[in-house]
Amino acid sequence: MITRKSPKKSYLEVLIMSLLVSLLVLTGCSGNQSPSNSSSEEIVIFAASSLTNAMEELGEKFEAEHENVTVTFNFASSSQLATQIIEGGTADVYASANQTQMQNVVDAGRITQTPNIFATNFLVIAVPADNPANISSIDDLALPNLQLVLAGPEVPVRVYSNEVIQSYGNQTFQDQVYANLVSEEANVRQVVTKISLGEADAGMVYSSDITPDIANTIKVISIPEEYNVIATYPIGLVANSSHPELAQEFLNFVLSDVGQSILNNWGFGPIP
Repeated sequence: MITRKSPKKSYLEVLIMSLLVSLLVLTGCSGNQSPSNSSSEEIVIFAASSLTNAMEELGEKFEAEHENVTVTFNFASSSQLATQIIEGGTADVYASANQTQMQNVVDAGRITQTPNIFATNFLVIAVPADNPANISSIDDLALPNLQLVLAGPEVPVRVYSNEVIQSYGNQTFQDQVYANLVSEEANVRQVVTKISLGEADAGMVYSSDITPDIANTIKVISIPEEYNVIATYPIGLVANSSHPELAQEFLNFVLSDVGQSILNNWGFGPIP
């Protein structure tokens, strides 16, 4: 006689075994999950375009020392960034190329503490490597038919450029220089690019903008120290930051000896 098992009992056994297997799988999966994944954080840094190379290296170093932290940058002219923050743009830290734009953000109530000066800079005249206009000094910016490119009126490097031009020469000199202006760029890096490509005879940029990757395409003409300016760079924490403590850590890192060394390597001067 052949004895058959009850179909009902077989079904219950299969169901129980399936539930046990599912429970084991779920338990195993939860045990393999890394708790650090849930603590991943991102801080957003709004920084002047002249800071691009230095800030990218600072971000890499900071990420290397902070597991599961991502540093994201928004590079543009300080004036553009200030407008974005004032209008509610999401940022944790703002690094400006001058005090004016930082003060605009402070006045709007979007900076939580007194900003810190973290770097300095100065201006140079940049010309294409072959120097087609034969420029040798700031006087030559007033030569007839010279093609001069500067940043737009609200961009810090343009404000500094105006200060240099006005302090160096009389009204006639100033009028001749501005008569040669053929383009106004959105930020200083665009000025550098135009000169590097030979699309203009001269421009005024920060010394730190002559980075190794474009140094062989640009010739630098110095500006006499007595007429030059010291550009100061303030940095501050943006109100309503999603990660205020982490943002403060990044700010502290920029001000640290390591941070200052990185900035120095990219051509920036020390904190005054």
